[in-house]
Amino acid sequence: MKYVISYGPATDMNKARALFAEHAAKWAKHRADGTLLMIGPFANPEEGAMGIFTTREAAQAFVDDDPFVTQGVVSSWKISEWNEAIF
Repeated sequence: MKYVISYGPATDMNKARALFAEHAAKWAKHRADGTLLMIGPFANPEEGAMGIFTTREAAQAFVDDDPFVTQGVVSSWKISEWNEAIF
């Protein structure tokens, strides 16, 4: 079981650019501890972004203090359980 964070599109691209370094630092922390497998925006910015985590706790911890969430950059977010079919 994996856990997918889905973010709605950014509401303010200037704010997103200003907070990007802090947002990316969160990736590095979770990547280093092995809980973040993949993350990134969709090719169409209107579709938002996603990240795949190894545990629900890690996904929730990411969201809890991600500046894109806490500062209102993303329009929405959710965590979904994902049953990967190919390992």
